[in-house]
Amino acid sequence: MAELKIKDGDYVSDGVGGAVHVKGRDALLQRVLFKLTARRGGFPFLENLGSTLHALGNVPVSQRQSAAATAVVQALADEEDLQVEQVELDGDRLTVRLKNKGEELDVQLTVR
Repeated sequence: MAELKIKDGDYVSDGVGGAVHVKGRDALLQRVLFKLTARRGGFPFLENLGSTLHALGNVPVSQRQSAAATAVVQALADEEDLQVEQVELDGDRLTVRLKNKGEELDVQLTVR
């Protein structure tokens, strides 16, 4: 299934009045990034959408790695065929290693 491509919070125009679509691996990666960066509870009718990664600053440093892993697993729980293999937090840099139908995917983002 194709999804609308999002860049910097906006849909990407195709230059002729429409929007660019993504599918497959690119659509999955876009959904993953959206779910990890959206604030959980920030959508009134989709209260389970998003993550709690934004709140890591309130967690003691000794517990942040575990809290980050929990937040990632929780945010991506509804993605069929997607497994979280590893979550690594290095300062404010989060690296997530995923597996989707046997294919390994890495996602990196900054957590503030």
